[in-house]
Amino acid sequence: MYRCEASSVEGFVQQVAVSYLLHGYFYFVTGRIPDRKKAGTVDEKLINQYELNISKWTRCRRLKKGIASVQYLRHRQFFVLAATDGEHRFFEEEKKVMRDIREKPLACFGYEIGCYQRNGKWHPSVRIGRREFLRLRKDFRGMALQKSRQELAQCVRSLPFAPFAPVRRQCFKLLRLVNLRRKEAGLPVVSGHCVRQRRKPVRVFEGSAGRPEEVVAD
Repeated sequence: MYRCEASSVEGFVQQVAVSYLLHGYFYFVTGRIPDRKKAGTVDEKLINQYELNISKWTRCRRLKKGIASVQYLRHRQFFVLAATDGEHRFFEEEKKVMRDIREKPLACFGYEIGCYQRNGKWHPSVRIGRREFLRLRKDFRGMALQKSRQELAQCVRSLPFAPFAPVRRQCFKLLRLVNLRRKEAGLPVVSGHCVRQRRKPVRVFEGSAGRPEEVVAD
């Protein structure tokens, strides 16, 4: 049975950034299922349309023959179809809306999932999306002098973004903005300890067995 429904936002992002990007699924399309439609019906249609319910051994044999591999993932009403290099009907049917994640990041749930090249290899990168980050900058700038040090620390700590390395850097930028304003006003600064440093891998699918895959995304 092909599992496609991620049980959480963090699980969705983890699956795309690690299980997909690290294995060459660079081509993608996204979509949103209308509320009036049953998500399960759309799942079944896309799984059958692109013949996704196959074993990993079959995928490996197809890849060796130059046939692309395609994956489908959904959380709530939002979904992504991702593909590797090769031949596949996916490229014909989705060519008008298909994107390359190496050129344009995948935006979802306030995140941007992209990748960068280092030492000839592509590595996943997960950060807070530009629009969302600009909104947070505005919010934190406004709160810097209005809230106590403890309240601001809690606001940073409770940000709903998994602490991937780029996300942590963005959180420190917000904290520097806050502390700059507080220093100018003669107020005590907020400690950097409020920024979450470790991210625990999560189970992507409800009821999945085994240990979650370790995630490295810079």
